[in-house]
Amino acid sequence: MARELSPKDIVVLKKVAPECAGLECAGSKAPYRSILPPLSNHYAKSEEDFRNRISALDDEDLEYLLSLIKTGEESLGCVPPHYMTLFLELISERMGKESAEEIMAIYMKLKDCEPVKVTRLF
Repeated sequence: MARELSPKDIVVLKKVAPECAGLECAGSKAPYRSILPPLSNHYAKSEEDFRNRISALDDEDLEYLLSLIKTGEESLGCVPPHYMTLFLELISERMGKESAEEIMAIYMKLKDCEPVKVTRLF
């Protein structure tokens, strides 16, 4: 579901991508509509970098992001599987395996960009 980033979304995005100067994709010039896709596709330089960035989220930020995912406001369709696996591991560690399994199920249903496969489960 397309949305405009709220002030809280922007705070969370800036927490994981402080170098984010604008709120649009450099290539398409389309405005960001979610947090995780631009983080994984434009800012994270590696799996380790992605893990470090999402680890900067406190539990309140993580709960907020999970609530957006559950309502369909936060898109996961363009998040590469290897980054999604790291995100699921973080959720499992901090919010519990049940929460991670719920987000995994949502991710596996998405076909926004291309069919996806997560090869390992947290």
